[in-house]
Amino acid sequence: MSTLGLLRNSRRVLTGLCGRPNTFFGINLVSVRSIIDLSYSTHFMDFKGSSIPSSMKKLVVTKLSQHFRDAVTLQTVPVPTPGDSDLLIRNRYVGINASDINYSAGRYDPTVKPPFDAGFEGIGEVVGLGLSASSRYTVGDKVAYFGDGAFAEYTVVPVKKALPVPAVKPEYLTLLVSGATAHVALQRLGDLAKGETVLVTAAAGGTGQFAVQFAKMAGCHVVGTCSSDEKAGFLKTIGCDRPINYKSEDLAATLRKEYPRGIDVVYESVGGSTFDSAVNNLAVKGRLIVIGFISGYQTATGLTPVKAGTLPAKLLQKSASVRGFFLPHFTADYRESLRSMMQLFAEGRLVCEVDAGDIDPEGRFVGLESVYRAVDYMYAGKNVGKVVVEVAPHVDSKL
Repeated sequence: MSTLGLLRNSRRVLTGLCGRPNTFFGINLVSVRSIIDLSYSTHFMDFKGSSIPSSMKKLVVTKLSQHFRDAVTLQTVPVPTPGDSDLLIRNRYVGINASDINYSAGRYDPTVKPPFDAGFEGIGEVVGLGLSASSRYTVGDKVAYFGDGAFAEYTVVPVKKALPVPAVKPEYLTLLVSGATAHVALQRLGDLAKGETVLVTAAAGGTGQFAVQFAKMAGCHVVGTCSSDEKAGFLKTIGCDRPINYKSEDLAATLRKEYPRGIDVVYESVGGSTFDSAVNNLAVKGRLIVIGFISGYQTATGLTPVKAGTLPAKLLQKSASVRGFFLPHFTADYRESLRSMMQLFAEGRLVCEVDAGDIDPEGRFVGLESVYRAVDYMYAGKNVGKVVVEVAPHVDSKL
């Protein structure tokens, strides 16, 4: 008998025993959850009429390299089965991060050797789950997650890493890594005070857009660097007081001329000469938060040179500080940060700009094959906001 046949037959049995389908020996079945979790015995049915395929596509790091196309292979593999406390998520959107190539280069954990799954964040629907997981979720629930293996049509996610969302919208995806990095870093390390001047580098990017907005919410004057007049225009719409197009203006000279007192807080993700300019223009007691150094990620070392030899003296002279931030070290702040940002978004107070590749010559980023283009697009500096890929799983019924 098929799974759906079993479910229908069970309903007929209950009706025969008690005369009504929604009661069983006086117990209201509508308000009481079944002890036997039938969804656990039907991992491969989404209960909406479409079966889960027997195979899927995913991106796997097969060779360590900072060149994403060389490191990552598109493979066809069996759809995984969720364990007792897991969810099986059909991914609808996945997020692209600058750190994707750090991961493919093996820079975060040298003990992990290929092959391993790629991708950090996804959003979609629950299509299967384990028995323990069913106490908190059910098939059809909409969830987002921050965890390994997101670049796949289906991903098994532990319940503890899943986040319920109101809708499968890419805007929620922007909050998982990019938004949370800006929100937690500025709250925990920025010590922002009303009236201070904040510099955000790569301000029109995935995380920069949020740093601009959170700094404005704190009552600060915000300066943002970008690479085009189009991006400068976008920055003005989200509250940036002084966008600087570094391709047409000299960043160091502009900061010296327009902000002679210095910059109180820098949210820095570029590295190299941009880092040096930020250090040189720190105010007394200034704080520079390093959340990345994207200019060096595609090099063999992952770094671009900075003038570190003079750094101790420059910091001492101004009682300034350089502070590093890596989101996985702040897990205690993560869920509250997401809750706060989702509330701001729901109230219309937070812009979550998504770039799905509409201006790319080859079109929107749709399907896992387009992840390669999306990574190239971001590293070419073309994106405005968070780069996302729409995942379109194929249907190959196993029922």
